[in-house]
Formats: sequence, C-alpha cells, structure tokens
Amino acid sequence: MTASSSMAETYERGIAPIVLYDRYLLIAVGGLLALGVLMVASTSIVISERQFGGPFHFLLHQLFYLALGIGLGIYIFRISLEAWQKMGMALLLISVGLLTLVLIHGIGRQVNGSMRWLGIGPFGIQVSEFAKLAAVIYLGGYLVRHEKAVRTKVSGFLKPILLLGFVAMLLLREPDFGAATVILVTALGVLFLAGVRLWQFGVLLGAVVAAMAGLAVASPYRMERLTTFLNPWATQFDSGYQLTQSLIAFGRGGWFGVGLGDSVQKLFYLPEAHTDFLFAVLTEELGLIGSIAVLVLFAVVVVRALQIGRRAYLENRHFAAFLAYGFSLEIALQVLINVGVNTGVLPTKGLTLPLMSYGGSSLLMMCATIAILLRIDYESRITAFGYRAQLIGKK
Repeated sequence: MTASSSMAETYERGIAPIVLYDRYLLIAVGGLLALGVLMVASTSIVISERQFGGPFHFLLHQLFYLALGIGLGIYIFRISLEAWQKMGMALLLISVGLLTLVLIHGIGRQVNGSMRWLGIGPFGIQVSEFAKLAAVIYLGGYLVRHEKAVRTKVSGFLKPILLLGFVAMLLLREPDFGAATVILVTALGVLFLAGVRLWQFGVLLGAVVAAMAGLAVASPYRMERLTTFLNPWATQFDSGYQLTQSLIAFGRGGWFGVGLGDSVQKLFYLPEAHTDFLFAVLTEELGLIGSIAVLVLFAVVVVRALQIGRRAYLENRHFAAFLAYGFSLEIALQVLINVGVNTGVLPTKGLTLPLMSYGGSSLLMMCATIAILLRIDYESRITAFGYRAQLIGKK
C-alpha cells in the first residue's frame, strides 16, 4: 500500500479532517520566523541607533523582507513542480551570470572585504542565496533525466558535480567559502540518496574534501581562521576576538538566560550579533533551554522535509523527492555550520542562521524554499484524494 492510498483511506473513514498542508512544518517555520524577528530587534537596537540614529532600522528592514518573503512564498506555492523541473537549467545559468556580475568592480558591492552583493539602489542582493536554491532545483531535474546513468556510470554523477563545482569556484572568488561548501555537500548528499554507487561516492567525497581543505590551507586568512578556532583565547584580542566574545555570551546565558533584551555582548562586544552570531546572543538572553527549543524547531523542519521527500519518492514523483531531500540537507547544513561557528566547534564562516538572522536575500530564498516544500506536500496530498495536481497551480 502506498503512502497516498493510506492517506486517502484514512480520510474516507472520517478519522481525520482533510488537511492539504503540513501543519507541523508551518508551525515550526512560523515559530522560527517569530523568534527571528524578536532576536533581530533585540540584537540590532544599539548598532542601529549608532549607525542610523534610530533603534529600529534593522528591525523594519527585516519586517519588510518578511512581508515580501511571505508574498513571494504564496506566489511560488502556486507554481507546479512540473514548471520548476523545466526551469532548473535556466535558473542555474541565471545564478552563474549573477555570480559573474558580482565579481565585476563597479557592479558588485563590497562589504567587509567580500564581493557578495549586487547593489540595487539602497538594497543589496546576495546572489549566493539564489544560487543555493537554483542548485537544488537543477540537480533534482538532472537526476530525474539521468537517474540510470547516475547509478551506473561515472560520467553520470560527475557532470552535475563539475557544473556545480564551477558555481562553487565563482563563490570562492567573492570569497564565500560557506555557501560553496553548502552547495557541494548538499549535492553530494542528494547524489548519495539518488543511489550513486558507494565506492564512487566515497572517491568523489574524498576529492571534494581534499579540494576544500587545500583551498582553506592555501589562503592565509582561511588558515588563520582554522588555527584560531582551536584555541581562540590565545588570540582573544586579535583573530580570536569574535569567537571568544561568542563563547562569553554562551557562558552568561546559563540555563534560562539573562532575559530578552538584556544581553551585554550585543553592546558592541560581539561583532555581527544580528547576523552570523545571532544564535550566541539568543543563548545569552534565553539560555540553554531557549537555544535547545530553537534547535528542536529546526529539527522539525528538517525531519518534515525528509518525510515529504520520502512520501513523494514512494509515489514515484522523483523530482519532488530530490527537491525535498536537497532542501532539507541545505537547511540542516546551514544550521549546523552556523551553530558550530557560534559554539567554536567549526572555524568562523560568514553563514547566517536560516529564517532567523538579519538578511533580506536569505529570508526571501528561505521563504521560497519552504513554499516549494509545501507545494511538494500539497501535490502528494491532493494526489491521495484523487484531485488534479494543477487544481490551484500554474504550469
């Protein structure tokens, strides 16, 4: 018995009401977005007052992008998965073009030594966020078209990796080591779930790890980050400053925190408190209990996404399944890297906490990602009830 027929029988018996969306996924995402707004408000008040003469500059920007993201998500939800499958290669080529434009001086906007933004008036677009979304959509379509070749031929799984490797090289030129890592590791994970032979996967994984390690060692500033996180207190007023301040925030938080809005580390002690190190301030203000609650919400999002993908795979909707697997891995990786950086388990990387950190591009693309996940789940549910997949969809 398939998952869809089981759902249909359950609803026909009147055991449960008809629900065409994943309530647990929506509740978890809603909780993370609400907590994110609260923490952006708390962490950015002081820096907003100093830079812009008002306490709510960053909060208002985050609320604007949140409203825009919800609107974008509603629109994207109405687009059928068939349409996304057709657009996969085009989206990846667009992301390559945008990543190339970012590297052109006068077009790309430099912030903190990195060329990661395209400036449009007062707004900046971080192209790497779009590239992460496009990479998963492209890979899902490629695996559906070449699923047999991926499982039986070396060239079958090398082609997408080489193309995504080129995207990663453009990201490294910015430089954005974190986004490049997320794209490549997500691609490897999806290829593994698609059934790549174990020895081939092992060789490819080893090659990617060796290449990333070589890039890290070859770059002086990356090497400094690698050595600093092992003992940040040895250089606490130099390269280890940010990490030591983050660890102090964790230490001050204790079990229940110092209280919302009462963080000391956000008072110019901890740089990037409203972006990359928001989780450290959250732990300081809400304590270990609050940070665990946030991690549980992220775990719900990842697990529900995997379950959505599994159900789609059982229904032979492989493109939908690979999309869900890719998005779940992408979210999980970003959370693991951000939390790892905040706690000193991983070297410092410029990667935000999904759905929570300040950043318009990240928030918009995460809203788009969640909307596609909900669309995958929606199409599974309406298939179970015998409805047409395009009931409210666009080709």
